[in-house]
Amino acid sequence: MATTGFLLVGHGSQKQYNKELIETTANLIASKEGRFLVKSGFMSINEPNVKDVLEEFKAADIDKMVVVPLFLAKGVHILIDIPKILGLEEGTYSGTFTLANGTEIPLLYASPIGSDPLLADLMIKNADNVLNTNQ
Repeated sequence: MATTGFLLVGHGSQKQYNKELIETTANLIASKEGRFLVKSGFMSINEPNVKDVLEEFKAADIDKMVVVPLFLAKGVHILIDIPKILGLEEGTYSGTFTLANGTEIPLLYASPIGSDPLLADLMIKNADNVLNTNQ
């Protein structure tokens, strides 16, 4: 069965729980989807950084690479910084990723969360949780 490399990218923070949130989410994805080899990386402050995790993936037995930012909206990191690290031209969402053995595989760059109905459902759930605990 083919395995897809899945790099979950977080912003990074001085607050440890923010790093843990990204790592926990990566672990949840891995436990739900066996088709992915999931790793997390950060744009700043936390380790490992995105470049280091991409280096780790070069030795992995993968046939595709997908980079998924755990960001809400398109800002400088999403539009400029991450594509530059991935070797993508600004405004493009696909390219190639070269493994350590020289094999080139497809590299795909996903959009941030954006305005998704699942996000609205989560906010309603959070509102209901606080309403139910403070009555």
